Amino acid sequence: MKLVIVESPTKAKTIAKFLGAGFNIESSFGHVRDLPVSKMGIDIEHDFEPKYVVPVKAKKNLKKLQALAKKSDKIVLATDEDREGEAIAWHLAEALKINPKDTDRIVFHEITKSAVIEALEHPRKIDMKLVNAQQARRILDRLVGYELSPFLWKKVAKGLSAGRVQSVAVRLIVEREREIKKFVTQEYWSISAMLKNAGELPFLARLNKINDKTIDKLEIKNEEQAKEILTALNGAEYIVADLEKKQTKKQPPKPFTTSSLQQTANRWLGFSAKQTMMLAQQLYEIGFITYMRTDSLNLADKFLNEAAEYLSANLGSTYALKTPRRFKTKSKGAQEAHEAIRPSEASRAPESVASELSPNQNKLYKLIWQRALASQMSEAIVDATVVDILAQNTPYQFRANGQILKFDGYLKIYPEKSQEIELPELKIKEKLDLEEIKPEQHFTKPPARYSDAGLVKELEKYGIGRPSTYAPTIATIVDRNYVQRDEHKRLEPTDIAFVVNDLLVEHFPKIVDYQFTAKLENDLDLIADGEVKWQPVIKEFYEPFHANLENKYEVINKNDIMPEEKSSEVCDKCGAPMIIKTGRYGKFLACSGFPECKNIKSMPGTDKDKNGQADSEEIKELKEKYKAEVCEKCGSPMAIKIGKFGPFLACTGYPKCKNLKNITGGAGSTGITCPVCGKGEIVQKRSRRGIFYACNQYPDCKTAFWGKPTGEKCPDCGSLLIEDAKKGEVKCSNKDCGFIK
Repeated sequence: MKLVIVESPTKAKTIAKFLGAGFNIESSFGHVRDLPVSKMGIDIEHDFEPKYVVPVKAKKNLKKLQALAKKSDKIVLATDEDREGEAIAWHLAEALKINPKDTDRIVFHEITKSAVIEALEHPRKIDMKLVNAQQARRILDRLVGYELSPFLWKKVAKGLSAGRVQSVAVRLIVEREREIKKFVTQEYWSISAMLKNAGELPFLARLNKINDKTIDKLEIKNEEQAKEILTALNGAEYIVADLEKKQTKKQPPKPFTTSSLQQTANRWLGFSAKQTMMLAQQLYEIGFITYMRTDSLNLADKFLNEAAEYLSANLGSTYALKTPRRFKTKSKGAQEAHEAIRPSEASRAPESVASELSPNQNKLYKLIWQRALASQMSEAIVDATVVDILAQNTPYQFRANGQILKFDGYLKIYPEKSQEIELPELKIKEKLDLEEIKPEQHFTKPPARYSDAGLVKELEKYGIGRPSTYAPTIATIVDRNYVQRDEHKRLEPTDIAFVVNDLLVEHFPKIVDYQFTAKLENDLDLIADGEVKWQPVIKEFYEPFHANLENKYEVINKNDIMPEEKSSEVCDKCGAPMIIKTGRYGKFLACSGFPECKNIKSMPGTDKDKNGQADSEEIKELKEKYKAEVCEKCGSPMAIKIGKFGPFLACTGYPKCKNLKNITGGAGSTGITCPVCGKGEIVQKRSRRGIFYACNQYPDCKTAFWGKPTGEKCPDCGSLLIEDAKKGEVKCSNKDCGFIK
């Protein structure tokens, strides 16, 4: 019996479909060894030797694997083909006490029967160069995190963290925010003319040149200048001065890398980088797409042939290529032996597999399928027209642009945004009639905050991080409250982000230096290629970093970094003045009588919760609805609080009065009476698992549903019907019933 170990139970389940008797497919559930949580776990004095332990959550499963390994004739390690997967395979070999030299290591870029069988026929040994590159990254990040984070706790605020890549990402976001804040808006004007020739539809032309010189966007600075131009144009005759028609070809996009997938999914689908990678991981593990952590643009010959066959059969030969189109990546350090992200089978169209996937999985799969096939399709052909129009006897010239799609090519599958603008048939020296001329006022806009897509693009530009690190980096800085998402889901730095970033920039410049961080990434690549040893790379970084850190403990004073501000507020417990402090979650009021009085309060007039997040529309609505609510026990005002099970009312006289009250209404209201207690209302609530619906009389009534109740009752058993968003159906909330509408 051969024991095949992968890192994911879903992956194990998929592979089990391909391998029959003689194979036992098991999952390691990720890493079976890691650095300890409670201490550094690195012997700095002895060449940075890591001290690995088995995490508590992995012990039970590891015992199971050890027992199976003893009974097996052969052990095959089939973890992912990147550095992380190689490290998991090595840790498995070490934990199972099997010699890495005698262990079969297999890798495959897609989880299909042919790929898995081929991998089993061509096993290799564990690549210690890749393992050492992963170890070096893990040790570097541990050294920075475990030494710099306690420094931030002491000098700034408890609960903060620093990281080799996350701190650079925060710096980018903070610097963009400062650009936005210092941006000075400028006024400018444009002038447009609506023109037409005899019997044709009117078309729009914009002022383009003055005295044969192309004007700058900000050339017309105010209304007075715009009016002067309009006066000069009064009574002018318009004539076609030049006309250029040319046919252009629009090239199809390249297939997806990890970075371009995250960027496009963010722009087209609104997915965060973390959400994109989670869905891509799921699609890979169930065999729908190839490996999703890659910076290569290669496509396998097998797929290129499949794509050509599918396109010819379904769209016609004009859309397929006679010779495959191949791409070469320009990314430094890219793994050319890998493949781009593509569907496992070109013929598996999104509409044919929609029933097998969740709605979001299908959206991402469709995007990947469209992009991969589009890369192997004919160019789109566009007829572009440029018309220059002279206002006779004036120094002003207008321009009109038109384009007509003559052949859609790859756009038939991958519909990029492009607007057709049709111009009438025109001739040089033809006179045109002016229907309308109007000036328009504009204002320059500051650069936008980073979206997930924008930040990934910027990190990639600087060579910071690698495909596998972008999503967790963004997730980390959001979770650690350095960044929050604004109303447009863009990344906005919090107050504490400015404080920590400025401290690191001034006192630990290398940690947040773009070029230095990129150099470390390059060093990790050299380790993976076997060109350098990992210990000297760690030593070169650590020794000056540690010496600087020791010095900063002595010279930096917390009050210089986090100066206290005076306020007009008085402590309602002891009467002492309140001062303004900055903590992990932003500014707050604290009693100056500390430590005798430990009273703290949120800043007045701020619509933010304890995590520094702005109030949602639902909370604002509830605050307005219950602003006059008074505690029936002590007479103090009641305030809206957010708890584990959603919003509720709490007495402001706490801790003397601990009265709490459930509330109804707001955006979470369904208007449906609880079918169990008959008193409460079923309202929308949130948990770590997502949105659910429950009775607002909790904890007296614990009725809950994992789908939105429709208000209708099941015709079979009388229970409430609920919406199943994943499957797009309405079903009975009673699991034993099974009714589907």
